[in-house]
Amino acid sequence: MDSASSPALKTDARLKLKVEHKQKNVFVTQLEEHREQIEEHIKHIPVIAESSSGILDTGVHTLQTTLVLKKRAEVDAVNTQLMDTRQEVQGSMKILQQRRAELQHRHTETKHRAADFERFVEENEVKRRRALKRFQMERQQNEVKEEEKAELSKQLQDLQARRLYLQERVNKYKKFEEFLMKTLDLLPDKYVGYSTDLVTPIIRRYETLTISRQDLLQQLSSLTEQMKATQNSLESRRLEHSTFKLMTNQELSERQTQLDQLKEKNKQLEMMLHMHLSQSRDQVEEDGNILMAVQSLAEQCYLSHYSALDLMDTSTMMDMIKEFIVEKADMERRAMRLMASSGATVKRRTPKKSSSSRSGAQTLL
Repeated sequence: MDSASSPALKTDARLKLKVEHKQKNVFVTQLEEHREQIEEHIKHIPVIAESSSGILDTGVHTLQTTLVLKKRAEVDAVNTQLMDTRQEVQGSMKILQQRRAELQHRHTETKHRAADFERFVEENEVKRRRALKRFQMERQQNEVKEEEKAELSKQLQDLQARRLYLQERVNKYKKFEEFLMKTLDLLPDKYVGYSTDLVTPIIRRYETLTISRQDLLQQLSSLTEQMKATQNSLESRRLEHSTFKLMTNQELSERQTQLDQLKEKNKQLEMMLHMHLSQSRDQVEEDGNILMAVQSLAEQCYLSHYSALDLMDTSTMMDMIKEFIVEKADMERRAMRLMASSGATVKRRTPKKSSSSRSGAQTLL
């Protein structure tokens, strides 16, 4: 067996190398530079961290027999440890086998219990279903019986009410029976109608009166229905009348609003018409004045080659006035030219008498 895989043997405490780390005495007054110089001259002893067995293995002067004995002792120790470990493992295996057997037994018991529980659950489910079905059937039967009980109770109440009604009628008509019996007792033995039945005519009369009463009740009900129908018709007519009245009032208010709007619009139109008439009157007056001015100008500017002045229209008068003004302007230009030419001639001839010529020209003008 290799020594690397074997556990470390107990080494003797005397073989261990002890190195003390002594603290150097350093004075505070020393400088840092002198301390570094002193440390350079100090020789440090290396610390051996290897165990004594390693030192023996690697030592140069170790004997071979010592090593063999040492290895043999290590092998014996390892074998002893292996035997102890094997016994422990075998004991653990036995314990595990016993536990496995117990677990198997428990598992089997659990399966049996589970099967028994499943059978118990199934039986309970079957019983529950049967009980539920029986409960539903009994509930349906109870409902049917309750309905029958309610129907019988209703019939009993109806019968009791009928019995009370018949009892009241018997009590009501009992006095008539007593009256008839007393009448029969008072009749003589040899009465003509005694041998015959006296109750039948009374019953027939009662039936006739009953039929007449029913007819009257029917007529009354028909008249009541007619009256209700008439009242309903009257109410509907009233409702229609009120609706129509409301609609008419609404339409009347709308028409009144439209009328007010039209009146306001007419007032505005009247005001605009008056303004337009006043403007037209002013325009007519202005046009009349213009026509009068044109006629007066036409009278002053009348030309003989035009027609009579009374027969002329306004445009003709304007043309005549225009032509007259143009002729006058042309004549004035000619006169100015003649005056200018004559003045130049006179000025060339008699320059000294220019003032006299100017005065003469002004007089001519």
